[in-house]
Amino acid sequence: MKDYKSHAVRKETEYKATGKVIYDEFYPKYSKPIIDEIDRVLAKHYGFTNEELDIIINYDIKYRMGRDVEEEAE
Repeated sequence: MKDYKSHAVRKETEYKATGKVIYDEFYPKYSKPIIDEIDRVLAKHYGFTNEELDIIINYDIKYRMGRDVEEEAE
């Protein structure tokens, strides 16, 4: 969470119904190396195969991180 927060951007917007809203926008793609390391530790703990771990890591890239991460890797 510290890494998530270190990459967050504080944003403000104005709504007619609620007024000014301040929120943090998170970018998990910048924390991907830490997330992958956590996945590796958990995979080892639960006895996952390398193929299963690969599916987990690549699922994360495809569905959670967005296509721009794949493009940056190329």
